[in-house]
Amino acid sequence: MDADFRDLPPTTLADLLGREQVMDIGIRPLWDCPRVAGPAYTVRCEPGDNLMLHAAIYRAEPGSVVVVESGDVDHALAGGNVCAVARRRGVAAFVVDGVIRDLGEVREAGFPVFSRGVIPIPGTKERIGSLGEPARVGGVLVHPGDIVVADEEGVVVTPAARRTEILEAARAKLAKEAAADLDTWERDHRARIEKALSERGFTG
Repeated sequence: MDADFRDLPPTTLADLLGREQVMDIGIRPLWDCPRVAGPAYTVRCEPGDNLMLHAAIYRAEPGSVVVVESGDVDHALAGGNVCAVARRRGVAAFVVDGVIRDLGEVREAGFPVFSRGVIPIPGTKERIGSLGEPARVGGVLVHPGDIVVADEEGVVVTPAARRTEILEAARAKLAKEAAADLDTWERDHRARIEKALSERGFTG
């Protein structure tokens, strides 16, 4: 897990990175997962097939977030045993544009999964996709090594090339917010709102 990013809320990162780096609302935690952060290990599965994800759990480095493009919500990409083995091998989480099964087992094992939901039907293991190539997940193009941060607020992807820039900016933003009490925030916020209304001709 990327300790530098683990303390950064997705909301702060989203403010800095913009909409194109935030996965869509369908990619959600499947249980009360803790925040996870780590470099992306990218996977592309063919629709209805989970072979490449099952291969990935033996190839991803410890601390990686396995990020999966599948384009299918009719067949599970993984179940309880796959998630348990991934956790045992040090994978930080799965972020999948698809569905899984055995949610009770996954939750009991404490393995974080962010996906579109659950279905009891497994996929096949017959078709080759890819490992370690760009994958489009939740509308975001994720490259290997990009930093993925996910919690109940959503999933945000920081491009690897912008890692230092975004880390420093996020820390500065959080420090500035922590230094301001609610009275100060309210005063500044009200001033901004009234200015915006006035500039648009609102007089109510």
